[in-house]
Amino acid sequence: MHKEKALIEIRIAGLMQGTHTFDFTCRAGDFRGRELSEAVFTGDIAVTAIAEKTENELTVTIRIATTADFTCDICLAPLQREIRGEYRVYYLYSTEEEHLEDIDEDHRLIDLNTVCIDLTEDVRETLLLALPMKVTCTGNPDCRLYSSESGKENAPVDERSSWQESLEQLKNKYR
Repeated sequence: MHKEKALIEIRIAGLMQGTHTFDFTCRAGDFRGRELSEAVFTGDIAVTAIAEKTENELTVTIRIATTADFTCDICLAPLQREIRGEYRVYYLYSTEEEHLEDIDEDHRLIDLNTVCIDLTEDVRETLLLALPMKVTCTGNPDCRLYSSESGKENAPVDERSSWQESLEQLKNKYR
């Protein structure tokens, strides 16, 4: 079976012990699948993989940096944000399969004769985890969020206190 060349791959065969840095540049369209939207990630994605090799372990720290285009969740104004993320994966050299049940997703077993490690899926996950859950603009006077903050200061104090009082009664009822 023919295996496709990985998008982000580091060669570990013959790698000396110590710290090694690998730099990659890719685009969202280079990844297979629909998870990475080319509409959000319009620029280049800079990937730095820092591999620290010891006698029985290889630790790979993946750092990503890119810019992403969003729209404000409130006023729909276009925004551009810098996205940064970091993920660390531990590769343990082992020929035995006895450790498989003790391994979590950050730890992976590899054979001593492994030539290359494919980091494409780890980079994709790091990019997806680095995306903000909510995107709002700040400093935009046309945004409703920005203009509604000034209206909140003038809210009546007695409404707030009655709300807090009923919440306190409810809390005391269930103690």
